[in-house]
Amino acid sequence: MLVIVCYDVSTETREGRRRLRRVAKVCESTGQRVQKSVFECQVSLMQLEALDRRLLAEIKVEEDCLRLYRLAETRGCEVREYGHFRALDYDAPLVV
Repeated sequence: MLVIVCYDVSTETREGRRRLRRVAKVCESTGQRVQKSVFECQVSLMQLEALDRRLLAEIKVEEDCLRLYRLAETRGCEVREYGHFRALDYDAPLVV
């Protein structure tokens, strides 16, 4: 399934800036960055649960915001993309 992870971490303190880096590293280990605080992750249900736990362990819910959008495959997913960045196609062959 495709999951969109969006976050906004308070960076007013040194600890907040560290949290921001840790949250980004967790997301980078699972998906691809499409904007500064937005990642696309192709994961299984078990991987989604693990990602959710890892991110919740890093953020401070009193100060930060974390949103995970699960896009169901049964409904189909359309992504309109503009600009110079091109996302990876997870369904494409690895070797061309």
